[in-house]
Amino acid sequence: MTAPAMPATQPPGDYLSEVGRLLWPPPAAATLSKRSVPGESQLIVLPGLRRPRLILPAARQASASAVRGFGEPGSAKARLAARALAMMLAGGLGRFIGDRLTLAAPAGAATVQSYLAAMLDQPVEISMQVGAARANRKPVLQLLTPAGDTVGFAKIGVNPLTNSLVRAERAALGQLAAWRLELMRLPRVLASGSWNGLEVLVLSPLPVWERRTPLRPDRLTAALVELAGVAGTTSSALAASSYWRQLIGRLEGASGPDQAALSESLSRLATTAARELITFGSWHGDLTPWNITHTSTGLLVWDWERFTVGAPIGFDALHYWLQARVVRPREDPAQAARRCVAAAPTLLQPFAVSPAQARLTAIAYLADLSVRYLADRQEEAGARLGAPRQWLLPALKSAIDEV
Repeated sequence: MTAPAMPATQPPGDYLSEVGRLLWPPPAAATLSKRSVPGESQLIVLPGLRRPRLILPAARQASASAVRGFGEPGSAKARLAARALAMMLAGGLGRFIGDRLTLAAPAGAATVQSYLAAMLDQPVEISMQVGAARANRKPVLQLLTPAGDTVGFAKIGVNPLTNSLVRAERAALGQLAAWRLELMRLPRVLASGSWNGLEVLVLSPLPVWERRTPLRPDRLTAALVELAGVAGTTSSALAASSYWRQLIGRLEGASGPDQAALSESLSRLATTAARELITFGSWHGDLTPWNITHTSTGLLVWDWERFTVGAPIGFDALHYWLQARVVRPREDPAQAARRCVAAAPTLLQPFAVSPAQARLTAIAYLADLSVRYLADRQEEAGARLGAPRQWLLPALKSAIDEV
């Protein structure tokens, strides 16, 4: 069965309704309401239907644990707010706050909750964080026991793109488990399968409750260098590499207002960089400050769905630097993209990359990110940075001119 496609852009309430329809399909049903419905199974929507951020189980201990879990990877302020809310929920005040997602499932009806319980061979409560609109947004369910213990996280693909990303993360974590990284701690795959046309991946929880320690730049760099070489490295001219052929193929398979301009830029880049060698290795694909947490026992790293072998070494360092500036806090994206190229020689020096190679690698990174956003149709999905022409393409063209 093919997963029903979710509309690209939706108001928050419509998005929750669609998620409910996918995860509790007929004869089960999920409906949104402003108040509790006696006798029905329910999830709490916080802060409410107009601006949903968290979907929590109604059970006291499970809801309190879910809130604490969502707050743990964040800032100290976020953790304190989460703990205060958790105390309210544990004290029975959950019935007075938020709106409701009411669930009705006749005996024997198939729902995502019953499927996940069967996968883990135990009853589970579920919670979910509602993220910003983007093409790769998908339900990520925290799985808890009724007593509030987190037993896993389930990623659910809801359309062709997110189904492919769920499958890619399952494959990546299988590879990485065999390679045994020393400086990063990754989730383990607990179970995977397909339900109602939706790809399902259940991952082990990482120990976010361990004591936080500051992440020194040298510690992060060492971890990225290890990851870059985990599957070995090769060197070649950019346009002669398998990476380049795959990038061009992704662009040719995309569509949108930026395709022609991006194709022209890639042609110019191939000509300009014809003789400069590039070193290729592995990269996480979306390493950002909010996908990692540093603890007393190591660096915890999530979201491996974009992991790639055979990309220019240093992409992770560039991506981490750029995303930290254009997402949280928000700088001018176009200026930050230009500064990313200028900063590349310093950022990539630990990877044994020359200044000229570093600048070329940064240009290739901007091109890669542009192709990703175009191929994923991020602009159509309503992502804030989804249109490459508004910030990536100007920086890309300017950097190619200066090579």
